[in-house]
Amino acid sequence: MSGTDKGLRDMTAAPEDTGRADARRNRRTVLAAASQAFDQHGLDVSLGAIARQAGVGAGTVYRHFPSKEILLEAVLVQQIDDLVETARQWATRVDPAAALFGFLLEVVETSHGRKHACDALTTQTSWPRPSLAASARRFRQALDELLRAAQQAGGVRTDVSADDVAALTVGCATIRAAHRDRNGGTRMVRLALESLRAPSFVTQGRGFRDTPGTLHAASRCEECGARLEARSTGRPARYCGATCRQRAHRRRLGTATLS
Repeated sequence: MSGTDKGLRDMTAAPEDTGRADARRNRRTVLAAASQAFDQHGLDVSLGAIARQAGVGAGTVYRHFPSKEILLEAVLVQQIDDLVETARQWATRVDPAAALFGFLLEVVETSHGRKHACDALTTQTSWPRPSLAASARRFRQALDELLRAAQQAGGVRTDVSADDVAALTVGCATIRAAHRDRNGGTRMVRLALESLRAPSFVTQGRGFRDTPGTLHAASRCEECGARLEARSTGRPARYCGATCRQRAHRRRLGTATLS
C-alpha cells in the first residue's frame, strides 16, 4: 500500500473514531447528570431537564436512551458496576476482614441519597431488567468473594451467607438514612455490622479502624455528580476538578450575598 493510500485511509477513519469517542463521552455525561437528577429531584424529572443539566441537546439524550426507563436502568447498572469495581479495590489493598467491612460501609454511604432509584426497584414489577439483573449478579459474586475470604481468614462468622450480608446492608442503609446526624448514623451502621464478626475478633476488640493503607469511601463530585477516585491517604476529595470547585465557590458566594 502506498503512503498516499495509507494517508487517505487514516483520514477517512479518523472522523469515525472521533465520533465514537464523542458518543462515549456524551453517554457518560448524560449518565452522570441523570444520576444526580434522579437523586435530587426524583424519577419524575424529565429527559429534557436531564439534557440541560448535562449540557447536551435533548436529541443526544434520546439517541442514547429512548425512554426514561432505559436511562434509569443504565444509571442503576453504572452505579452497581461502580460498586463491583470498588469491591475489587478493597480486596487488593487490605486484609480480608477489613476489606469486607470497608466495602459494606462504602455501599451504605454511597446508597445515601439514592432513595428514588431504590424505590423504583422495589415498587415497580417490571424490574429487574436483563442488563440490571446481570449487573446484580456481578455485585453478588464480588460480595460473595469478599465474604468467603473474610470467613477463611477467621474475621467473619461462618454461619452467614452473601444473601444475609446483602440484607443486613440494606437495613444499614435504612438506618443511615433515618439518622439526622451523619456521624451518629455511621456509628449505628458500624454497630450493626459488628454482628458479622467472628467471636474471636470481638473478644480481641478488633473493631473498625481508620488505618493507613485502607481506602476512604469513594464518593461523587458535590457539583456535577461525577464519581471520584478513591484515595488511600489524605482527606477525601469533594470535587472532580478545578472547574467544579470554582463553580461551588461562586455558588456559595452568591448564597452568602443573598442572605
